[in-house]
Amino acid sequence: MTNLFSVFDPSTSMFNMSMNWTSTLIGMFIVPMMFWVIPSRLNIMWNLITMTLHKEFKNLLGPNSMNGSTFMFISVFSLILFNNFMGLFPYIFTSSSHLVFTLTLSLPLWISFMVYGWFNHTQHMFAHLVPQGTPAVLMPFMVCIETISNLIRPGTLAVRLAANMIAGHLLMTLLGNTGSSLSYYLLSVLLLTQIALMTLETAVSIIQSYVFAVLSTLYSSEVN
Repeated sequence: MTNLFSVFDPSTSMFNMSMNWTSTLIGMFIVPMMFWVIPSRLNIMWNLITMTLHKEFKNLLGPNSMNGSTFMFISVFSLILFNNFMGLFPYIFTSSSHLVFTLTLSLPLWISFMVYGWFNHTQHMFAHLVPQGTPAVLMPFMVCIETISNLIRPGTLAVRLAANMIAGHLLMTLLGNTGSSLSYYLLSVLLLTQIALMTLETAVSIIQSYVFAVLSTLYSSEVN
């Protein structure tokens, strides 16, 4: 291990093909067969989740949004949630902890919002650069600040998801490597700590996928 973060580097291969990124799609293969039998309990639960997200995203997008636009963000939520959960299993490459994965999601979304907004609602986009009630003296500075904050949005979306996924996994890896040199008493404490961290990581994986989807929805609602 060359450095602390090398545990997150792609490492497995088969027939000279990298097998790490298969974890991005492998979630679909472990979904139980009973999920596809309608109406199963899993299917009903997932329908409730998607309908709740649909109603919330619809409120965030506003009444002028196009029909069906919420399902794009629900799909993003589902994809990130699958990958975050897959990363909790041993020996599976956590694809959502890499900027290659997170930037691939955030950049196209942000660019499409910007292109649509500046071409169709140019005055509205210019108005966003100066918050309401800003003094005339501060207007040039506010334009610079708002422009910078707008430009770094895809980066903050991507880094937030990747950093949150790396942080917990890295802590668990560091604690797990000390297990062989501990006494039985300390080992039991370590196991309890790892179980607590695992629970926390499960919550983080859900929260981060939700945060990514909600922020993407808010960014899209600004260009309407």
